[in-house]
Amino acid sequence: MPISLSRRSFLASSAGFIALHPFSVQAAAGQVHLRLMETTDLHVHVFPYDYYSDRPVDTVGLARTASLIGDIRAEATNSLLLDNGDFLQGNPMGDYIAYERGMKEGDMHPVITAMNTVGYDASTLGNHEFNYGLSFLMKSLAGAGFPVVCANIAKSTGATPREDETLLPPYVLLDRELTDGAGNRHPIKIGIIGFVPPQVMNWDRKHLEGNVQARDIVEAARAYVPEMKEKGADIIIALSHSGIGAADLTDGMENASVPLAMVEGIDAIMTGHSHLVFPSSTYADFAGVDADKGTIHGTPAVMGGYWGSHMGLIDLMLERDGNGWRVVGHASEARPISKRNEDRSVTALVESSQPVLESVQAEHDATLAYVRRAVGKTDAPLHSYFALVADDPSVQIVSIAQIWYISQMMKGTEYEGLPILSAAAPFKAGGRGGPDYYTDVSVGDVAIKNVADLYLYPNTVRAVKVTGAQVKDWLERSAGIFNQIEPGKADQPLLNPAFPSYNFDVMDGVTYEIDLSQPSKFSTKGELEHPEANRIVNLMFNGAPIDPDQEFIVATNNYRAGGGGDFPGAKGDTVVFEGPDTNRDVIVRYIVDQGTISPKADGNWRFSALPGTSVLFETGPKAAAYADAVPGVSISPAGDGPDGFARFRIEL
Repeated sequence: MPISLSRRSFLASSAGFIALHPFSVQAAAGQVHLRLMETTDLHVHVFPYDYYSDRPVDTVGLARTASLIGDIRAEATNSLLLDNGDFLQGNPMGDYIAYERGMKEGDMHPVITAMNTVGYDASTLGNHEFNYGLSFLMKSLAGAGFPVVCANIAKSTGATPREDETLLPPYVLLDRELTDGAGNRHPIKIGIIGFVPPQVMNWDRKHLEGNVQARDIVEAARAYVPEMKEKGADIIIALSHSGIGAADLTDGMENASVPLAMVEGIDAIMTGHSHLVFPSSTYADFAGVDADKGTIHGTPAVMGGYWGSHMGLIDLMLERDGNGWRVVGHASEARPISKRNEDRSVTALVESSQPVLESVQAEHDATLAYVRRAVGKTDAPLHSYFALVADDPSVQIVSIAQIWYISQMMKGTEYEGLPILSAAAPFKAGGRGGPDYYTDVSVGDVAIKNVADLYLYPNTVRAVKVTGAQVKDWLERSAGIFNQIEPGKADQPLLNPAFPSYNFDVMDGVTYEIDLSQPSKFSTKGELEHPEANRIVNLMFNGAPIDPDQEFIVATNNYRAGGGGDFPGAKGDTVVFEGPDTNRDVIVRYIVDQGTISPKADGNWRFSALPGTSVLFETGPKAAAYADAVPGVSISPAGDGPDGFARFRIEL
């Protein structure tokens, strides 16, 4: 494939590049400006479309990123386009191909078709490439018009990585010709090596155990990078489907890009996996990382977001060094395809590439039909009208799916055997969304797009290890959504409107009551306010009072586990599992696995009795159809609420 180069003005200096003009480069004779473009974590997002909500969006899609790539090529003299993995799975198009259409010998996977259309030079594997099994993976890769490499997954391992029989080539050496600043052409051998988190052996154990083995990322790099040099690589680019994490090397690191940058011989690192952007202020305080210069231990690096949201770009100034080349200047950036405005609206910065859209139009249309038809059934209505006042079926199904998933993920780990609880909150629960902003799926067919009703956000699954005492305080924090109620008084407002519904976690796997006569232990923002308060009473596990010292695994999401909402036991330091899958994907998989789901609320929590006391709350008018069937609480109509809401009464 011909290599193209930029005319962007940079001056090579000891400090790196100094931008003089946005679309030209000053390179002397014997100097070459090479532009490295990256996509990462595409997750089958080719069209700018959200299949879950069944609507176009401007924030995703390789078709949009392709326009940025086209612009770079048009202004460049030398460039390479690389993908950093996680392209085969991650949205309903990927599931449609895997579960419905299938991959027979000779079939083309639509994301591979799109990538061929864009014109990639090389790629590596991400962890999600293994989700559908090795046979599906290899059939999909067979259609790739570019090499795919991975150095740390082996069909059999030897005494050293170099003696491994790797699943794919560990690296590739690309023979290219580059044009220097004087217009002279020079041969160069560019080495591309790829890595994937070794945690795939746990995440996809059912597909990989007994078939392949994973090595540590840095161990593999230390073995193969010198071999690449021995075979003539002038420069080496690492495709690290691994995030930017801790600086200190530990065996089997998931996010190993910082120690990887210390491996001698690597000239640039493309990172990913974390669904974040680098360079950016996100990494301002990370050891070994310069978030302003876009370097890791001085090595230029980039991370291009996810789902095609950004194109990662590394500019290298190369200079002849004897018979080889060395990097004398560099710059990194991540270019977005859209921008979010102050009013939270989104403005597209590029249009879609029509050839890319056309290349997978048939699969896009088939995916739309797929998400609009049933993938399972529910034998009970899924609604969230009473999710803030009683155990609720729409939250219940999320919790059931999370426990189903985490139970599988804990097998074979040191945490296998610990009891698993699940924390989930209602997302569509009225509020500022208005009286129709509720989940409402009738008995019968459940389509994939209904899952967006059940789970609004693209969170990923996490598990934390907590004690019984932390479970109680987690629930105390959650119970802050309720106002303190005076016993014996009628029709008091129940809900604190300043408390967001997404912070009202319900915990499945335990039973408990909420004593509304007590003040909230925590403020709306999570600060300890009334240390002696005990709203959570009769907290039981397996029918007995919970042991404050007993250890539990709690299935939740990355927002909560990372400290979102400031919950006791979920401050980022108790995480024992970071799932590669979104909560939405887990729900879909659970529904497909079960065929028919039974998401009836089991009434595992309720309000403590306060005789002669009643409270009022507002919900959607359509709630009236379900009011008689809510477990553990007596609900009756109480007239009209404001702004189209309906008011209901609970007798405590």
